[in-house]
Amino acid sequence: MTDALLVAAGAAVGAPMRWLTDRVVSARFPSRFPWGTVCVNLTGCFVLGFVVAAAAAPLVLLLGTGFCGAFTTFSTFSFETVRLLEGSPRRYAALNLAVSVLAGSALAALGWVLGSML
Repeated sequence: MTDALLVAAGAAVGAPMRWLTDRVVSARFPSRFPWGTVCVNLTGCFVLGFVVAAAAAPLVLLLGTGFCGAFTTFSTFSFETVRLLEGSPRRYAALNLAVSVLAGSALAALGWVLGSML
């Protein structure tokens, strides 16, 4: 039961942070390109890599599973990519895929390396 509470506590913070971060980034950088979602997901990739490498199991549940699970959003990324294919220059969809997958993987690896140094 304690594990589920840790996940729920992290998610309770992660979901509102995702929404706030997306709104702030989208307002600051208005564009057809989904900069808010990209920022959220790239940040989450780094945090998850770092936490999994550096933290004990309870913090992984709180921050990794709970916070990062609610903070990042694969479904929104996927929907926005499809929307970009339909209504924007198709290069935006390709850019969204490339940045999200390649930079996300690189940031997860960087987080892992830095977390492993602790």
